[in-house]
Amino acid sequence: MKEIRRRTKVVGAFPDGPSALMLGAAQLRHVAGTRWGSKRYLNMDLLREQELNQKFELEEAI
Repeated sequence: MKEIRRRTKVVGAFPDGPSALMLGAAQLRHVAGTRWGSKRYLNMDLLREQELNQKFELEEAI
């Protein structure tokens, strides 16, 4: 978000809404293509394993 704010300040005023949207989309494409786009903040495998364990415990209880 900081980079998008910085770039919009440089431009000043956009001629229309789609041009502002294109700037934001271009920045998001850049982020998605770098290492930041592949960084994971939460390991979903641990959550899946916990869910499977809960299902298994419920089946044993029945």
